[in-house]
Amino acid sequence: MIPAPVEPFAAVDVIVAKRDHGELSDAQIDWVIDAYTRGAVADEQMASLAMAVLLNGMSSRETSRWTAAMIASGERMDFSALSRPTADKHSTGGVGDKITLPLAPLVAACGVAVPQLSGRGLGHTGGTLDKLESIPGWRASLSNAEMLAILEEVGAVVCAAGEHLAPADRKLYSLRDVTGTVESIPLIASSIMSKKIAEGTGALVLDVKVGSGAFMKDIDRADELARTMVALGEDAGVRTVAILSSMDTPLGLTAGNALEVAESVDVLAGGGPRDVVELTLVLAREMLAAAGVDNVDPADRLADGSAMDAWRRMIRAQGGDPDAALPVARESHSVAAPSTGVLSRLDALGVGIAAWRLGAGRARKEDPVSAGAGVVMHAKPGDTVRAGDPLMTLHADSADRFPGALEALAGAVSVDPAPGAGPPRAVGSAHPRTPLVLARIAG
Repeated sequence: MIPAPVEPFAAVDVIVAKRDHGELSDAQIDWVIDAYTRGAVADEQMASLAMAVLLNGMSSRETSRWTAAMIASGERMDFSALSRPTADKHSTGGVGDKITLPLAPLVAACGVAVPQLSGRGLGHTGGTLDKLESIPGWRASLSNAEMLAILEEVGAVVCAAGEHLAPADRKLYSLRDVTGTVESIPLIASSIMSKKIAEGTGALVLDVKVGSGAFMKDIDRADELARTMVALGEDAGVRTVAILSSMDTPLGLTAGNALEVAESVDVLAGGGPRDVVELTLVLAREMLAAAGVDNVDPADRLADGSAMDAWRRMIRAQGGDPDAALPVARESHSVAAPSTGVLSRLDALGVGIAAWRLGAGRARKEDPVSAGAGVVMHAKPGDTVRAGDPLMTLHADSADRFPGALEALAGAVSVDPAPGAGPPRAVGSAHPRTPLVLARIAG
């Protein structure tokens, strides 16, 4: 019988060091990540360490080393053989955040390859893969060889991360989710950046959401997270920029999988809601600049149809039919405006929870989602509404989902009286639009 290898550290000593506000050494961090990945550190021990990190934090050196150790737990992709530079985008998640769908083909149409490794939705925030899987035939799982071939031929791919990419993060992420340690900024930043750096992209733009429908409700915490991630990316040699964007109100007019795909196609066709178009262009310009491409305006690629062409090629390359009809939920329910006036608030969290309860999201990773479920909004803050007119339409496969969604929307809407006499009118500066982009952070 071969004896078990002698470990250089004891997990309890590492836990106690962080519990007592100490800094972990590089060797301790390298060991604990590797040992946890191979099962030599138990879940309960890593949970205790994660709680100590949540309570006592990490220095920038510790966070950088933790991230590097998670990258080293698996493979690192290499796109150097591609004929064009690479850039990627990561969003911290929100309601109606379908930006990846028009963004990836748009940036590809501008000459930069986009290797977008995305995830699935959990709770009130939607997942990019869930949205794209509402397209008949489209598949999220690709081999590395398939991914490289599509990037060279089409310029953009959106797919699931392989199981060998930062496996330490996959294991730790699941543990944090059930141990109340998700909120730690060093652990959030290292989780996101370990995957993105291991992905091998040359440039990265981070869209850090702020507001009621975002993971980060407070702009100061969002700013700290953004700066931490930018520093991690730059330390790893990846040109990294972060944008802080508002998520108090849902993005666009839809929240739900197939509904958001349809809206994204509208954007690629030259239409779509103003806020979705605006953020798509902001992020596209940042990605192009980070990749060193400054001779093309992405707005031109939306206007001339080349972004739509790239979308259709991207969907076909992953087995999807861009011309197929999207799924439609079996039931619908209209939500009327409660009064006449100016819609002053449409809470993103309330809309997101409603979409989740309608079947568009999941409570556990293994839960199925409904492709056609979700919320269509007929007005956004600043718009004039009339009492009794449709404000939202809810879509679900079963009518018994509507009461829970309506409960989530109770208190999510505010309508202010229109100023002055006479019929309701748009009031312009009386209800200024919240800036979509709140800040830009670069290394």
